[in-house]
Amino acid sequence: MNTTETPLFPLRSVFFPGGHLALRIFEPRYLDMVQRCHARGEPFGIVALTSGEEVRRREGEGFRAEAFHDVGTLARIEDFEHAQAGLINIRICGTQRFRVQGSRNLSHGLWVGRLELLAGDVAVPVPDDLRQAAQQLQDLLSGWKARGAADDLPVQPPYQWDDAGWLANRWAELLPMPVEARQRLMVMDNPLLRLELIVDRLDALTRSANR
Repeated sequence: MNTTETPLFPLRSVFFPGGHLALRIFEPRYLDMVQRCHARGEPFGIVALTSGEEVRRREGEGFRAEAFHDVGTLARIEDFEHAQAGLINIRICGTQRFRVQGSRNLSHGLWVGRLELLAGDVAVPVPDDLRQAAQQLQDLLSGWKARGAADDLPVQPPYQWDDAGWLANRWAELLPMPVEARQRLMVMDNPLLRLELIVDRLDALTRSANR
């Protein structure tokens, strides 16, 4: 277990390994954090909120309480732009899942935690009966590229079309579903089962659209 403390960034969404996300940083508790992480080449952790808001809200004489899931994903800063005073734009990439073994809230509101790093997905080829999910995602990407800049797309290379875990994670980020459902998929250790559940959702959406 990691005995050092890693800064945490609670969001109202679930961040998956291999995922890409653009963030606008303006809260004081995060401005210093992302600058330090960028300067040192260190990651921070993304966790999904179970209560509270992404931006601190006053409640009485203090702030509204925040709580979050104990399994999240480390984020590496890929792009960093100090746009103006009090505003930083970053783009992050998800690397490795972790479990929070203990956390505390610092005086200025930043959460830090002791993290246990979790094993990554075992490489499992996409079975023939699930390959349609890869083709559907490629078609979706082609449509996005025709309408906008490739750098802004939520799915970025290296593409791993034949890896069940990678493919499941990308669809889990894109499909409409509650945060709790995304969290259950992210926590799941079996990448093939995760992809099977995703394909079930894709099939259900297709049937609903064709009615």
